[in-house]
Amino acid sequence: MKVPMINLPAQFKNIRDEVWAELTEVFETQYFVLGPRVRKLEEQMAALANMPFGIGVSSGTDSLILALKAAGIGPGDEVITTPYSFFATVSAIVRVGATPVFADVDEVSFNLDIRKTKKAITSKTRALLPVHLFGLVCEPEEWRNLAKQHKLYLIEDACQAVGAKRAGYTAGGIGDFGCFSFYPTKNLGGAGDGGMVLARDEQLAQYVRMDRVHGARDRYYHDRIGICGRLDEVQAAVLVVKMKYLAVWNEVRRERAALYEKLLKDAPVTIPTAPADAYHTYHQYVIRAPHRNELRDYLRARDIACDVYYPVPLHLQPCFAFLGSGKGQFPVAEQLSEDTLALPMSAELTEDDVYAVVKEVRGFYAQRA
Repeated sequence: MKVPMINLPAQFKNIRDEVWAELTEVFETQYFVLGPRVRKLEEQMAALANMPFGIGVSSGTDSLILALKAAGIGPGDEVITTPYSFFATVSAIVRVGATPVFADVDEVSFNLDIRKTKKAITSKTRALLPVHLFGLVCEPEEWRNLAKQHKLYLIEDACQAVGAKRAGYTAGGIGDFGCFSFYPTKNLGGAGDGGMVLARDEQLAQYVRMDRVHGARDRYYHDRIGICGRLDEVQAAVLVVKMKYLAVWNEVRRERAALYEKLLKDAPVTIPTAPADAYHTYHQYVIRAPHRNELRDYLRARDIACDVYYPVPLHLQPCFAFLGSGKGQFPVAEQLSEDTLALPMSAELTEDDVYAVVKEVRGFYAQRA
């Protein structure tokens, strides 16, 4: 039985007519840049996280860059973040001229360990940049209090956690900024690249709005040096349709995760867990697996999709060698890179799909017994 990581064609089949209707209107009006659908999506995303301002941008990567720029972070500043995330989390810090400072992650949640983060704070630290990895939100009050105590910006990388919640907070609504990606494979994905910045402060939100259009406050009047970083109307047209289904889709992911947990509970793998106060949205369902690479190859040979997020921790990426981090410095992140494996997960994943995946996982370990 073939099981894909994510089934976007099946998703599109269910919303085809609504998407075509929105796209047709965009092309009929020829309103492609910063139109009414972008504004609607900005309002919806801000309301979802209980934040006052939403600014549609061109990608999740640019959402991070624009948030950092708006906060005035640049050369000489340090930003503490995780070595176990997608590349853009750290590259955005470098792109604004600041210095990434790594702290290791928690071995259960895979999120940035706040205890280790505290030890990494120096007089040069300007911001904390935790990632709500795979759809599990970091500890809200603890991170808010730490940022407040040291007068630091708190910038959430919520690119994998749209709609996720914890302790009364929604991802993107905890800190000064919440940064999102609408890459097609995300829980809320567009038809290409797209992103969103949520901001708590009106002036900082205005900086993001300006910087996404080359730093212009009005057309051809530039107070800042920004980028071309707008969310286009075509992407917003797709996203406002999908937004109506996000809550249902996230709940289905949680149901499939619960089935995985039930079926794998006595298998020789470590399954993801979430604290009681967390609403995990399972952007990825990531297990820790002995003989990870062999299991990956075994599953793929049987048409069961799987992937490794992430095979090389960021502090060991060649392009970040200038930061001076070496092997063994962040042992939890390094171990996760060696033994984690993402199994198929999407709102279109069926119960039969989950049973098929688990059957092959168990089959792999049975033959090694």
